[in-house]
Amino acid sequence: MKAPSEFISVSQDQHDAALTWLSRLHDQPSAAVQADFSRWLQTDPAHAEAYAQAQVLWELSEEPAMRLARADDAALQALLAAMDAPEPTRRRRALPRWSAGVAMAACLVLMISVGMGWQPQRWVDDLGADYVSAPGQVRTVTLADQSQITLDADSAIAVDFKRGERHVQLRRGAAFFQVTHTGAPFVVDAQAGQTRVLGTQFEVRLQAVGAQVTVLSGKVGVSAVGAQPQQVLTAGQRVTYDERTTTVPAMIDSENQLAWRQGWLNYYRAPLADVISDLSRYYPGRIVLLNDQLAAKRVSGSFPSNDPHAVLDALKSVVGFEQYELLGRVIVLR
Repeated sequence: MKAPSEFISVSQDQHDAALTWLSRLHDQPSAAVQADFSRWLQTDPAHAEAYAQAQVLWELSEEPAMRLARADDAALQALLAAMDAPEPTRRRRALPRWSAGVAMAACLVLMISVGMGWQPQRWVDDLGADYVSAPGQVRTVTLADQSQITLDADSAIAVDFKRGERHVQLRRGAAFFQVTHTGAPFVVDAQAGQTRVLGTQFEVRLQAVGAQVTVLSGKVGVSAVGAQPQQVLTAGQRVTYDERTTTVPAMIDSENQLAWRQGWLNYYRAPLADVISDLSRYYPGRIVLLNDQLAAKRVSGSFPSNDPHAVLDALKSVVGFEQYELLGRVIVLR
């Protein structure tokens, strides 16, 4: 298959139409549908170019689409269980196994058509949350004890002040804590570990497995559940933990790393995958990075979080990748 041409301009509407045709033609289209497609293809050279680009995107996206489909499947099952639907058999019934092609259709066409609406894991997180920030929104909340929590974009927390302890569960994203001292313990639960306040300002950020804790001032104790004794962090230190281990504290520029509170995302030799993951929280849709070698490339820079498109343009000029935007809701990088 030829690569997309550099010389034929394709509009967003033509990209969208091509993806729609690709979906319609996937499963044994009728003769009438094929005839309609042939007429559409011949009316404008840009239609043929848009369809060629859509085919390239489809072929390159099958494996990532399967991963997204399985993740959404699992999240949807968890959501149904959490909602305690009146028909238990419906909650337990597994969704059908998807072929690669159907997964592609489900992940691209369905995500595009309903945008942020089809993200079951977000529904699961938000169902049990007390405070939520939307994509692109940095939000500060004041708790009953006058402690302040600043939620990074697309984050969620649950608060439980009972039995003489103050517990905050980080359910999604990241949060910066400024804790008021009342004499009652203040503990942040995030995945398989805890951060216990010893007098401080600090951030907890969820990772793919476990979490990362960064201290701006003061002191915290961090431990993975069931692991060795806690690590004590002071100002300018960071650790990560998973279900078994907690790393040794490392010195960092915490002011620089926590600049998202002022609208900046700062990186020094960070994997592009991490940068895109952070940027995704500021985009009201999905950004999908398809190339593993591209994902591993290291980038440095300071980027404004309020303009994801400008950040992608800057990254593209340095790293070099192709970018497709689908219906204004999904950005695909390869």
